[in-house]
Amino acid sequence: MTILEESERGRYIILGTIDGILAILGIIIGLSSATLDPGVIVKAALGGGIALCLTNGIGSYLAETAVEYGKLSEVEAALLQDLKDTKIEKLARHNIIVDSVLHGGSSFVGSLVPILPFIFIPDGMAIYVSIGMALAALVVLGLFSGRISGQSYLKSIIRMVLLGAIVVIACSVLRLSP
Repeated sequence: MTILEESERGRYIILGTIDGILAILGIIIGLSSATLDPGVIVKAALGGGIALCLTNGIGSYLAETAVEYGKLSEVEAALLQDLKDTKIEKLARHNIIVDSVLHGGSSFVGSLVPILPFIFIPDGMAIYVSIGMALAALVVLGLFSGRISGQSYLKSIIRMVLLGAIVVIACSVLRLSP
């Protein structure tokens, strides 16, 4: 895979993984104010992860279809030729499917990060391990982002972790409300 292809695909990996990690972490933090029952938390978070996977995958499919076929229409107009069933159209369809699967799949994989501690760690510590694992996953995602952007790894990591910290703080503050 070339750097250009990696960055194109990387966009969906980053978007999906951030969504999965932080949205599900928000659900877990919010839900933990009502219960620390790991069974309830895992079921609710998995439901959120599956919904996120499907909505991000479907959303990417619809958006990419519009964009790719819009580009195809421009090329057809310039060439005064229908490109249906050509290699160009098949490549567009392939890109749509790959991007949709990457976005949805990354969302689900990301959602597993904050869920796993509730399967393996005793009740009281699972929330803290979940937050720690989410922040650690954001460090890895920051490294990936720095690599594909060609920007500073440290700046990319700091951006990712700050984003995660904002979500954790916001959800924790809302959790304290009566």
